[in-house]
Amino acid sequence: MNVSEVNPYPSNDESAPRFEEAIGELEGIVERLERGQLTLDQALAEYERGVRLIRHCRELLQKAEQKIELLTGIDPNKQPVTQPFVEDDLSLEEKREKRSRRRGLKNGPRNDSGDELDR
Repeated sequence: MNVSEVNPYPSNDESAPRFEEAIGELEGIVERLERGQLTLDQALAEYERGVRLIRHCRELLQKAEQKIELLTGIDPNKQPVTQPFVEDDLSLEEKREKRSRRRGLKNGPRNDSGDELDR
């Protein structure tokens, strides 16, 4: 398994660093690697840690984007659509359909393939 495929911090892991902490650690890793004073083993270990931190940060950003998307919906009457963010155990296809239905509120009704229907 490739190191970039491993998530070292499951979403319920209390010890996972906050986004800001992870970015700070990444900056330190980059500085140490750029100095070029690490052994090959040390550099590889730092690089692998950096890859795991980047993956963790991406997941945090993705969750934040999902929350923002739910809070910025507009219905046909130009009223905000708000609902709590709940991470459903849905398949990717089910999530796509749910997202399409939400976006349909902004852009009008859509058919099963996602094409906008005539009004």
